Amino acid sequence: MAEITFDEFQNVDIRVGRVTRAEPFPEARKPAIKLWIDFGDDIGERKTSAQITDLYTPEGLRGRQVLAVVNFPPRQIGPFMSEVLVLGAADPQGHIVLIAPDKDVPCGARMH
Repeated sequence: MAEITFDEFQNVDIRVGRVTRAEPFPEARKPAIKLWIDFGDDIGERKTSAQITDLYTPEGLRGRQVLAVVNFPPRQIGPFMSEVLVLGAADPQGHIVLIAPDKDVPCGARMH
């Protein structure tokens, strides 16, 4: 595992957002869901896709808060431009579980 400094970690901008829209992403090579996430007034709405279909449905994601890295450059994923990286961890079966605050916090709140 490569070590980084605290200053390097501070450069990773991880924010809380709320999923406003979620749709299937049938064009993706691996099963995925397209997400539109509201990060508040300063950042606005950003979109991404996530390979989370084992545990989540588009309907179940709407209104949910998630954590995402918001300062990566956009990345083309098939016909869709991903603007943020939603954070998750694999469960024992390898399914991705989204990381989110355990209490409601303002959209755009930065992780500390």
